[in-house]
Amino acid sequence: MKKINWKELGIDLLVDVAASIIIAVGIYNFAMSANFPVAGFSGIAIIMYHLLNIPVGVGTILLNIPVAVFCYKFLGKKFFFRSVKTTIISSVFIDYVAPMFPVYEGERFLAALCMGILCGIGYAMIFMRSSSTGGQDFISMSIKKVKPHISLGMITFALDMLTIVAGSLLVFKDIDGFIYGVIVTYLMAIVMDKIMYGIDEGKMTLIVTERGDEVARHIDEYSGRGSTILQGIGSYSKKEKAVVMCACNNKQMYTIKKIAHQVDPKAFTIIMESNEVLGEGFKEEI
Repeated sequence: MKKINWKELGIDLLVDVAASIIIAVGIYNFAMSANFPVAGFSGIAIIMYHLLNIPVGVGTILLNIPVAVFCYKFLGKKFFFRSVKTTIISSVFIDYVAPMFPVYEGERFLAALCMGILCGIGYAMIFMRSSSTGGQDFISMSIKKVKPHISLGMITFALDMLTIVAGSLLVFKDIDGFIYGVIVTYLMAIVMDKIMYGIDEGKMTLIVTERGDEVARHIDEYSGRGSTILQGIGSYSKKEKAVVMCACNNKQMYTIKKIAHQVDPKAFTIIMESNEVLGEGFKEEI
C-alpha cells in the first residue's frame, strides 16, 4: 500500500473545513432565506428541502450516491475518495455549522452577490486541492476530462442553468428568483475561474526584431525580466529575425513595450493576456 502523506492530508482537511464553512454560509445563510433557486446539487437538495423537508446536507449526500457510482471510472480512485471526504464535510457543515451563524434577511440582490462570491471562493479552493463536493462537481470534472479545452467555470455554469430552471418552475415560481439565480451562477463561475486561473495572471509579449539580443538585454536591465529568443523568418522579406518572448506582470509590460520601441522602432510587438505563469520568478508550484 502507498504510504499516506499526512502533511498533504492535513492540508486537505484544513482546506475542506475552510471551504465548507464558506460554502455552507453562502447556501444556508444567504440563498435559502432569499428564496431564489440555487444551482447544482445543492439547488436540488434545497428543492427537496422545500418539497419533502429533507435537510440540505442529507439530501446532497443522497443525490451523490448514484452519480458517484456512474462517474467513478472518469475520475480515478484518488480524486473519487478525496471528493467523498469533501462531500461529507461540506454536507455536515451545511446542516450543523451554518445554522449557528445569523441568517441574512436583507435585499435579495445583496444575498445573491454574497452567495455567488462565497460559493465561488469555496468551490475554487476545493478544486485547487484536486477534490470536489461531489454531485454536479463529479459531472463537471468528468466533462473536463473528456473536453479539457472547456473552462471548468463555464461547464459549471451550463449545468447550473438546468437546476435554476427546475427550481424556478417547481418551487419558487418567481421570475425575479430565476434572474437572481442566473446572476449567482454567472458570478460564481467568474469567481471560480478568476481564483483558479487568474491569481497569477499577467502579460506575455512577442517582439519580432532584428536586434533580439539588445532588446532582451535591455528588458533584463530595466525590468528585471528574463526573455527567450526564438529564431524566425519573415514570410515576405525572407529575412531572419529574432522573436523575443517575455512573460511579466501587468505593471512591467508598459516598461517592456517602451524599451522594445526605443531599441528598435521598427520592431513588431504583440502583447497578449496570460492567465497563469509557472516557473522561476512566478508561481513555481502547480
